[in-house]
Amino acid sequence: MRRILLAAVLAMLGTSLPASDKTMDGFISGLMRKMTLREKIGQLNLLPAGEIVTGAEINTEVSGSIAAGDVGGVFNVKGTDKIRALQEIAVRKSRLGIPLIVGMDVIHGYETIFPIPLALSCSWDTAAVERSARIAAREASADGICWTFSPMADIALDARWGRISEGNGEDPYLGSRMAAAMVRGYQGDYSRADNIMACLKHYAMYGAAEAGRDYSMADMSRVRMYNQYLPPYKAAVEAGVGSVMSSFNVVDCIPATANKWLMTDVLRGEWGFDGMLVTDYESIKEIIKHGTAEDLADASAQALNAGTDMDMCSRGYIGTLEQSVLDGRVSAEAVDRACRRVLEAKYRLGLFDNPYKYCDPKRRKKDIFTAENRAAARDIAAETFVLLKNDNGTLPLKKEGRIALIGPLADTRSNMAGTWCVAYTPERYSTLRESMAQALGGKAELLYAQGCNITADERQQKDGEFGKAIKRGDDALMKAEALAVARQADVIVCAMGETAEMTGESSSRAKLAMPDVQAALLAELVKTGKPVVLLNFSGRPTVLTWEQDNVQAIMNVWFGGSEAAHAICDVLFGDKTPCGRLTVSMPRATGQEPLYYNHLSSGRPVEEGAKRYYKFRNNYLDVRNDPLYPFGYGLSYTSFEYGEPRLSAATMERNGGVKATVTVKNTGDRDADEVVQLYIRDRVASISRPVKELKGFQRIHLKAGESREVTFDITPDMLKFYNSELRHVLEPGDFSIMTGPDSRRLKTVKLTVR
Repeated sequence: MRRILLAAVLAMLGTSLPASDKTMDGFISGLMRKMTLREKIGQLNLLPAGEIVTGAEINTEVSGSIAAGDVGGVFNVKGTDKIRALQEIAVRKSRLGIPLIVGMDVIHGYETIFPIPLALSCSWDTAAVERSARIAAREASADGICWTFSPMADIALDARWGRISEGNGEDPYLGSRMAAAMVRGYQGDYSRADNIMACLKHYAMYGAAEAGRDYSMADMSRVRMYNQYLPPYKAAVEAGVGSVMSSFNVVDCIPATANKWLMTDVLRGEWGFDGMLVTDYESIKEIIKHGTAEDLADASAQALNAGTDMDMCSRGYIGTLEQSVLDGRVSAEAVDRACRRVLEAKYRLGLFDNPYKYCDPKRRKKDIFTAENRAAARDIAAETFVLLKNDNGTLPLKKEGRIALIGPLADTRSNMAGTWCVAYTPERYSTLRESMAQALGGKAELLYAQGCNITADERQQKDGEFGKAIKRGDDALMKAEALAVARQADVIVCAMGETAEMTGESSSRAKLAMPDVQAALLAELVKTGKPVVLLNFSGRPTVLTWEQDNVQAIMNVWFGGSEAAHAICDVLFGDKTPCGRLTVSMPRATGQEPLYYNHLSSGRPVEEGAKRYYKFRNNYLDVRNDPLYPFGYGLSYTSFEYGEPRLSAATMERNGGVKATVTVKNTGDRDADEVVQLYIRDRVASISRPVKELKGFQRIHLKAGESREVTFDITPDMLKFYNSELRHVLEPGDFSIMTGPDSRRLKTVKLTVR
């Protein structure tokens, strides 16, 4: 208590207590000697702010629990005034004055919203991703938040799963780079008041949900886990992530939250993670539903014994662990370990030095939704859009004549930002219609019609599942209005696709094609004979097979955040050149899912890109195997030419290295960015290996006509894999080294490892 009082004095003087592992250990050991078992368990109890704060009023029942030391942290409460009020209860009224940790789902921005994480990954720009997390941390910390439940590092191969929007796509290497960048952006070294603690999620294999249904089981071999699914989690741990969140699913038929092999043996034992491990929302309670626990006491004991430190919302720890210690179900030492990790997280954040470190009301005006932050969000959003088709140079559009903007997503604010925007302020964001009018500046006439609903199903749209913020109207009348507008125009821009609520948690879709009435309207607009540009809004890979065959230009704009509308116009009218590249494979048909480029070879393969069906081979009767748009794909307003890859040596020792070089030329007439990609294939190994794996990429800027040599270092680690004994090995033999603009258009050279 004296240390906390001293910290308050030092905070007034603008200084802090010195921090090191040794001093932290001594302080926390001393504090824990004063704590009762109940107070230790109280630190493991994390509650949602909805149970605590209503408007400016504080729930007296829960505030009493905080005062009693029964609450270690709260989440999803916004505003320094509310958070300070809660913190004052903890510091001034609880016996030991232990401050609260305060979290929020700051997934891709706070009030300045960046593109959804899947879109961010399509920038292939780790510096931009890190910058987006840095700005998100600055804004959240200015409003009292010190902990974010991000990044999500789940590999997702099935586009039917709604939460694919929250991750970095299908590739473990790219996912690892992005997860580490976000950790660096959020956390820094904790020394500043605008750093917050990151929380890696969802550990583990949540993205492998069976049939793409959220919360489904995920079942696979451990060899596949180590080679394909675990690397991004491990990369975030190596980047120093301060906390980890367990996933809802089972792993080896054991709920992840109670899986000791996952939580203790791998995470802590193999990877050396020493931070705090928190559950997802009520996942301890869900252990009972999985059928592996009799009741909440049993589930709570299993979770604690597995190594899970903090219980989000189920109240299992606070309600049962005291008795479980008496009964011998769990040990007092296990409670101590969990309590220590929670206290260490608070210490690292500086909350013992200054419980009100994140409660400076002056920061809101100067740090949140600033012009600088918005400019960064606009620039980064423009990097994420993926140009999928551009026949006859349809794009960029000229600012002349008459332009028709049609579609249910053309004049909506709340759908620009996408899923998981807990703190967003959509009334401050522009619609695409508003931004286009501003961008045209009177140089061209902008015509508008909504054209249709999101879907013909009135119940779905009214209930909010498919777009509650979209005005509902009569489809026949809206279509007639849209066609009348289209006939007056020189070019038609369609803003169509998914709404923000159609992806994210609990938003699985069995059909990935354009929703019914939108598809029907688009077909009628194409029949007018006018050039049609489709701006496809989505939080997942969608099926655009008809659109590819019939629409002149297609740009996937995902959900680009608070500045999405301005950024779309920047690219649409050529002020910026599209440079996004897919981090997911986009299917020809939903039935291809799960679909991903780095698959294993069948014993009866067909050639990649085969256009016909082969009997007794690994293919479909009715659709080609390959995606419509492959992983890594994206067009530009210019063109690039790749030379043959060259190696500095044809052979490499197992402890050596070689360089791979490729010449890339901008053969068009616009300066632009290109993402040069490096893939490898282990031709013969002790276990079956993927047909190709991304192992490097470089984002470069080339002026029109400029050529550049791009060099990659081939290291032993790039060629290693986990074998059947889960040993990380490099086996000698031949490797294909491939370079190109995407995972389909590659040129190859052979490397022999001795």
